[in-house]
Amino acid sequence: MTDQRRLTFKAEIMDKAAIRRALIRIAHEVLESGRGGTDIAFVGIRTRGVPLARRLAGFVAEIEGIQCPVGILDITLYRDDLTTIAQQPVVHKTEIPFDVTGKTIVLVDDVLYTGRTVRAALDALIDHGRPGRIRLAVLVDRGHRELPIRADFVGKNVPTSRQEVIEVRLAEVDGEERVVIRELG
Repeated sequence: MTDQRRLTFKAEIMDKAAIRRALIRIAHEVLESGRGGTDIAFVGIRTRGVPLARRLAGFVAEIEGIQCPVGILDITLYRDDLTTIAQQPVVHKTEIPFDVTGKTIVLVDDVLYTGRTVRAALDALIDHGRPGRIRLAVLVDRGHRELPIRADFVGKNVPTSRQEVIEVRLAEVDGEERVVIRELG
């Protein structure tokens, strides 16, 4: 985790309206790729992937009138850097109140960076059953992959340097709505 005291504001790359537009576009793309929404479920990766998954399911309901189930995935114990993030990492509950078997699961996260979070999420998700397909939706793809993972649905591609940090702020978690770039000082 980056030391927040050393980060300086560089730029706002998405405001509330841009986040909403990106999510509506992703919802349309999910529907177009998923046979009109049948057997689609959204699973948000804690923390900010959860409200994004709920919003996507809400937009799908508005667009097609289909109620897609939403699950919450905690990947803490699946991380490959568990020993470096904390001596006593906080594990939250995974809540997937539906059978994933045979469904198209849209795994949702806020930022795609190295791919390690997604790898952990795939392991955690497969422990719950065997989905028919797994797709990845992210609000921001910032590059710098360490694993061969790519998103199927992207709100915004933002080329960054390794000295930059993408910070997604969502009303449900942070009380504000925007995406900014901060730079290590």
